[in-house]
Amino acid sequence: MRFRRKSEQSSPEGDESAPAEEAAADEPAAADSRANGPWDIDETDFDPDDSSKLDLGSLVVTPRAGLDMQLQVDEQSGQVVAVVLAGPEGAVELRAFAAPRNGDIWDDVRRQLAAEVSRRGGTASEHEGPWGSELRVVMSVTAADGRTAQQPSRVFGIAGPRWLLRATMFGKPALEPSDDGLIESALRDVIVRRGGEPHAPGEALPLTVPPAVAAQLQPPG
Repeated sequence: MRFRRKSEQSSPEGDESAPAEEAAADEPAAADSRANGPWDIDETDFDPDDSSKLDLGSLVVTPRAGLDMQLQVDEQSGQVVAVVLAGPEGAVELRAFAAPRNGDIWDDVRRQLAAEVSRRGGTASEHEGPWGSELRVVMSVTAADGRTAQQPSRVFGIAGPRWLLRATMFGKPALEPSDDGLIESALRDVIVRRGGEPHAPGEALPLTVPPAVAAQLQPPG
């Protein structure tokens, strides 16, 4: 388990989503696009005592051989803001947000992300993917050797009952997606726990660090 600290200036894929208006209606059933996951916790028989899963509050993740699990931490607040599953060929960043009972905030979020990418000199195009409309992003980044490189990513907005799971894939999964790839399979195993607390649409759902690993989270130097 690794912890990474995030400054205020995070990547556009990691920025907070803007809220959308909440509508009062019955909760929708699980979308066909989630027939194989990710899951709402009420769609599973999740056991809190199951040691094969890591319960992070709004996200429950199943560790997999070949993937390193990292927690991104905001430098100022010290709060965990994202979960990253990283392997030798790529990674996926996971963030969960509250959504209205009836309606999808992904349309608004997607447009805002695309505008932010463009503002920062990158490109973002919409495509249809396994979970509906997705963004394919290319940003210029500085490589370890100091040279400028192009970093592709795919951003998914996966809607569930009163929540939105934003998943951003990097590396091979962004360029050569595979339904049974290690990263893709790990994403389908993710469980989202919306909880009963009031949250405005677009508000990040809280992530918590299990006591067993909290000691590994060192304060900033």
